[in-house]
Amino acid sequence: MLPSPNTKARRITRALSMSNPFATLCQSMFLFLLLPTAALATSEPAPIDIEMLLKQVSEHVYYAQVMAGIATDNKGFISNAAAIVTHYHADHIYGLQVFEDLDAEIIAPGGFQDYLDSPAADERLEERRFSLSPWVNEDTRLVRPDRVIVEQTEMSLGGVTLDIRYLRPAHSDGDLAVLVRPDQVLISGDIIFEGRIPFTGSANTGRWLEALESLDQVGVEALIPGHGPAEREPAEAVHSTLEYLRYTRGVMAEAVDEMTPFAEAYEAADWWRFERLPAFAATHRRNAYGIYLSLEQEIFGE
Repeated sequence: MLPSPNTKARRITRALSMSNPFATLCQSMFLFLLLPTAALATSEPAPIDIEMLLKQVSEHVYYAQVMAGIATDNKGFISNAAAIVTHYHADHIYGLQVFEDLDAEIIAPGGFQDYLDSPAADERLEERRFSLSPWVNEDTRLVRPDRVIVEQTEMSLGGVTLDIRYLRPAHSDGDLAVLVRPDQVLISGDIIFEGRIPFTGSANTGRWLEALESLDQVGVEALIPGHGPAEREPAEAVHSTLEYLRYTRGVMAEAVDEMTPFAEAYEAADWWRFERLPAFAATHRRNAYGIYLSLEQEIFGE
């Protein structure tokens, strides 16, 4: 994120104000593409006044974490020279059309096409136009990147070097993490969830673990995860996600190996270390079941 907005930033600000895009903070992009909470809209939405507090993480990195709300401008925080998308999931890509229309370069990992070319992408967008109306609407469209990253890449913007790391399919069909030098701030995308249960969905959790283990945290001064607050102790945040994935995979792998039905294995497992984390009740059982099914494929090749 580069401060001191230029003319393009002001143009994008005006476009955001007029286009009424869907919005809530997406922490894994240099541009704040935002995601709202789900709500069925049967009438005009009530006004929402959300305070967006800008926090300086380091000399060149700014970060804002807000509750769900409606973004009408970028508050002058960033120059909008480019948008780096850490991965192609709906909560990280809706709203990109505004920036595409105004010629901001969109950069994304290889694997994005697996999401965009799937029927699920169009089906989800159609459903979100209903469930998240009016913030996801007929103007919201799926956008392909201008530049695709498939290997470790360095970029220089405004005298700041960005070390972009391609992590292959892990949490999604393709993931990126970005190290901002010389500040040593790591922007991890959804490879790391801080302070809550991760959402695994259809992730390849084996590769996800490999990606986490490959992230060299030596010298990293701060972490901005895909979900959760910025963290001054990156090793702790990485360990938290690692522990969850390792433990859940271990329990489910044993069940698959012994051909224990999922429900029986789940109820017998001891989940106490994760039960008090936010999103446990809503997410964990689904995560465990998805991991169980993926391990059946890994082990039996079905």
